[in-house]
Amino acid sequence: MTFLWLQLQLTSCAVGLLTHRAPIAPRRRDDAGTRRVGRPAARRGVVAPSILERLPHRWPLLAGALLGAALAGCALTTASPPAAGPAARPQGDFPEFPAVSGAMREFVAKKEIAGAVTLVATRDKVLHLSAVGQADIAAAAPMHPDTIFWIASMTKPVTATAVLMLQDEGKLSVDDPVAKYLPQLADLKTPDGKPGNLTLRHLLTHTSGMAEATAQESQAARTLADLIPAYAAKPLRFEPGTKWQYCQSAINSLGRIVEVVSGQSFPEFLQKRLFDPLGMKDTGFYPTAEQAGRVAKSYKVAGGKLEDVSVMGDYDFRRRNRFPAANGGLYSTAPDYARFCQMILNQGSLDGKEYLKPASVKLMTSLQTGDLKTGFTEGCGWGLGWIVVRQPQGVTAMLSPGTCGHGGAYGTQAWIDPVKGVIYVLMVQRSNFPNADGSEVRRVFQATAATAAGR
Repeated sequence: MTFLWLQLQLTSCAVGLLTHRAPIAPRRRDDAGTRRVGRPAARRGVVAPSILERLPHRWPLLAGALLGAALAGCALTTASPPAAGPAARPQGDFPEFPAVSGAMREFVAKKEIAGAVTLVATRDKVLHLSAVGQADIAAAAPMHPDTIFWIASMTKPVTATAVLMLQDEGKLSVDDPVAKYLPQLADLKTPDGKPGNLTLRHLLTHTSGMAEATAQESQAARTLADLIPAYAAKPLRFEPGTKWQYCQSAINSLGRIVEVVSGQSFPEFLQKRLFDPLGMKDTGFYPTAEQAGRVAKSYKVAGGKLEDVSVMGDYDFRRRNRFPAANGGLYSTAPDYARFCQMILNQGSLDGKEYLKPASVKLMTSLQTGDLKTGFTEGCGWGLGWIVVRQPQGVTAMLSPGTCGHGGAYGTQAWIDPVKGVIYVLMVQRSNFPNADGSEVRRVFQATAATAAGR
């Protein structure tokens, strides 16, 4: 059986070499435990591959020697035949900023985080991608470039992008009344009894004043539609547009509006319109059985140690019957999310395909909240679903004014600097940062990466 398995592996490797234009050039993990990932190469007319599949490496093919080619290929992708278990994880000769990897290892050593995957990219290539530390401490499972993370509120920019895509198609406007699509919300009133007159813009900027569903209501919801009656039953907390208050119900309502307007479920819309064409093969609300084995464990710091914690109930991937939370339900990898960010940095297009009009990207990622006090770090405002850096300071000091992005509850971060043309993606899974958006891990990653990139 072992010999038959080896024969199949050799044949598969040879076929892969003969049929793929840009195969991965794997490499063993280095002594420091870092795995490194490389640059994407633009391709047209096909479904975009993931960043991990887009490495510029070409090998001479020996047309007359299938076995020789197989052995050459398998020498680069060495794997032992397991009796059972997951497929071999991707490895490769990928670019790395040693200073960034070193800084992340220091946080691992201090037990601030279990591990991290960090990525730095430009409009068309990856400058740095490394994985350090562990995805599962008890199992001694290392982080990999394709480790999957609950990205929490980094889902919000994706939701906003879906809304703007529909606006580009003339199917809605961000200035439309919410009641046009969700009639149940037509009777929402302000605290003093005035009509709420909510618009999609209010929802996108967290200025709606909508109340949240209770924990019991959220746990009972199986679809986004199930949540709307809970939102409709509660009065607004303030007059829309007069105040900023982070609002999960508003973003989930937007997800439902995407469903109503498109005629598709929210997960289906994102899969067909964004994830599949962008090559985001490990991004979604419901990880498959194979993907579940690559989800990083979540931890909290307690007494100088890291202790296991679960992902919040509404977002736990093990709950297959949960609603697809437009406010924070996605799971993803650093390379996947970087593809999404590259599309935004390229003004709505990537690999020759347009997802958004440039004017829509500008609208979405420009300040829309005026002088209202917003967010969780100083000097920031809000676009449509995106945080926008107004006055760089503290954790944003290395970023340019106009940088846009979002963080997640467990410390994940993704930021796009349009002036310097750089994308920063940080994937960690820790539940109790005092301020996930203002963490020292984020600050050090971005500062070290900016210096290493010469930006």
